Amino acid sequence: MGGQGCSAVDGLLKDDKFSAPMPWIGIYIAAASLACLAAMAADLIQGFRFKKFWFPCSCFSINATSLTLIAVAAKLSVDLNTSMPSRVDQLSKLSSTALICTVMGNSMPSLGTMGNEELFMNIMALGILVITIIVNVCIQLATGAIFVFWKEHAFVMFIMLVLLIVLSFSALTVPTTKRYLEYKYKKKHELALKEAPSEIICKKSVCKLREDLNKYWVMAHTCSPQFVMGRSVTCTASGAICLVTASILGECIIRSYFMPRSLKFCRGESDYKWSTVLVLVTQTIAVGVGTVAPACRWLFAIRFRCPYRGNKKEWRKEFRVENYWIQKLEELKDCPLTSPIFKLQNRYSRRAAHDSKNRVLDMCISIQIVIVFTSKLIRFVSIYTASKVLLFCELWKDLKRKLRFCITVSSNDSDQDFLHDSEKDLSRFVLHLEGEEALVDLMIKRNCDATSYWFQRGKKAQPKHLITLLEKSTLELRGVVEFDMSDQVPSLDHEEPPNCWALPLVTLTSIALALPNIDDSSIKELRRGVSEGLVCVKHMEKYLDGKADLTNIRKEAEVLWTEVDLYHKWLEVDLTKISFSRETPTEVLEELARIATNKFSELKEVHMATCLKDNPLKWHVKVLAANSMYRISRCLLLNHERINHQTFEKLFEAITVMISDILCACMTNLQQLISVKCLNSAIEEREGSVRQAVYILGKTEEILKILDRKKLPNLDSYQMACLEEWRSSHKAKNSMAFASSSPETDTLSSGSIDVYIGID
Repeated sequence: MGGQGCSAVDGLLKDDKFSAPMPWIGIYIAAASLACLAAMAADLIQGFRFKKFWFPCSCFSINATSLTLIAVAAKLSVDLNTSMPSRVDQLSKLSSTALICTVMGNSMPSLGTMGNEELFMNIMALGILVITIIVNVCIQLATGAIFVFWKEHAFVMFIMLVLLIVLSFSALTVPTTKRYLEYKYKKKHELALKEAPSEIICKKSVCKLREDLNKYWVMAHTCSPQFVMGRSVTCTASGAICLVTASILGECIIRSYFMPRSLKFCRGESDYKWSTVLVLVTQTIAVGVGTVAPACRWLFAIRFRCPYRGNKKEWRKEFRVENYWIQKLEELKDCPLTSPIFKLQNRYSRRAAHDSKNRVLDMCISIQIVIVFTSKLIRFVSIYTASKVLLFCELWKDLKRKLRFCITVSSNDSDQDFLHDSEKDLSRFVLHLEGEEALVDLMIKRNCDATSYWFQRGKKAQPKHLITLLEKSTLELRGVVEFDMSDQVPSLDHEEPPNCWALPLVTLTSIALALPNIDDSSIKELRRGVSEGLVCVKHMEKYLDGKADLTNIRKEAEVLWTEVDLYHKWLEVDLTKISFSRETPTEVLEELARIATNKFSELKEVHMATCLKDNPLKWHVKVLAANSMYRISRCLLLNHERINHQTFEKLFEAITVMISDILCACMTNLQQLISVKCLNSAIEEREGSVRQAVYILGKTEEILKILDRKKLPNLDSYQMACLEEWRSSHKAKNSMAFASSSPETDTLSSGSIDVYIGID
């Protein structure tokens, strides 16, 4: 019989076979605990690295993944049936519950990043998990499965319940604070725009842009939901509570290993065997590492508040519960019950339900007030205890400052005044909640120059090949109109799709790669410059396209460039073979136009029912590519026919200048891109968007200097973002310029690589 090796005749499993996989389960628990440890350690390292001592939760937050890991890590504390008689087994049960407390305190700032529905679901899931753990531990205390450290278990369970209540009621303030800070951000943004107009035609220096970004950074940083939650009184109080939890676990471990006589009876061996040691070590380290961030939030809150310990008026305000703590609950009291169940009831039943709801909310308001008041009391006691030590530190700093002042040369006074004025100016853009007025100056001192790091990182990553390419552009950026003369080249179809920035760049580069007898270094330099430029163009088109839906055209440009860049192919046509047996540029351009026409016809038959009957913007991506290649090749061919003795080298240089002009014209939207990234993003992502804008500014510093030397058309900001608006402006200007000249006068200057076109 196949089952006789593992079970008796009555079907019961043998004890040795039943407990055989238990050590592997212990390894599984240790692996989940290690994952929590790694995520919390990553957040801790990032916090210290970027001097964010409220330690935002980027790697470890309350979500479905982390809750699953926590549930696995807490397996030992909810195990009701397995005998765990040794001291290591009993300690591992305690370490599991301590880890839950640490995780809740550590990940509290992550509440600010969640939407209302996500916040509700995650808090509910966490509540179910915590209540389940508490019930299981209570059962084990009653049955004797946990027979040592029962007082510590009871205290840790109480802390766990307190942290759950604090976490849940703190989550109620998130929608209110977000709404208030979003309103304040828009007001401050309007103030920043009034002080420094952001019209594109008004060229700003890099220094001026950095000043503007400093203002945006201060606004975005101080209203960051994680920072707001991290500096809240409940979050800092939870740091002190987590420190108590870690102390309890540490005390039990010390008592267990350094006073073993008190635990002589704990000498049995559990079914988990050696794996409980691995679990205990991993979870103890996780508790220690995870406690650092909450403890630092608590300690820095003490440090921030201590300068105002001598002001009695400030202390009176300390114990006042601000309105935003209970505003959401007050709003819920005014909301009617909208469930269909209540609509079917009679008037008296609906009134009873409404009164019951209000009583429950009144109780919640009272609980919230108690939580906030208790948290402020914890902070007050902590500050009072630490004030003596900090007072000595401040006296020592004052003494060092006076000595340094005596040594410092008087010429530095103007620099100090400038820095003081700069901080005072930025303080107007600090976004704070009610009761945080005392923190404004401290937040400025610690974050007024936070943009320097990302600006320097951007400078180190400047696109050198793109800068070299942009140096070849013309003064008036004539290539924007020269690459496609729609009024002189008939369309392949009765309708013509509009131009985006990326597709003409990819098409022109494809034509340049098809030209023979071109130096390999020139081709490589062009390809690298266009590759770096398309990265910037992608950002421009993503954030600044408000006139037309060019998503389909952009998608084609991205797919097409991958093929051109990696394989030197265009729609599966080998560009290096087009020039075989072609002796003149005219023949190459005619061949490209012919291939594009054939591709368009083939694709038209395949996609007639799906795309060509619709708006040109909805054409298939390959149809758009074929149409673009045909038009640009024909326009270049028309230019070539007007120029005598054109060579492959000169045509390559002319195409390079066109590409450079188009890229330059697109790059003129950098200032607008920076402004848009600072405003048009969700409040949870705004700090990252401003940081990316600073990085982009550092990365494009040299490009902005090149653009300062160009003659730009007189267009509005939304027009500058559209290639067709540029072309319309240049065409109107060229029509007036060439009205009195004849086409025969258009020549290619011997010392220039620019193609001059007469428009009939």
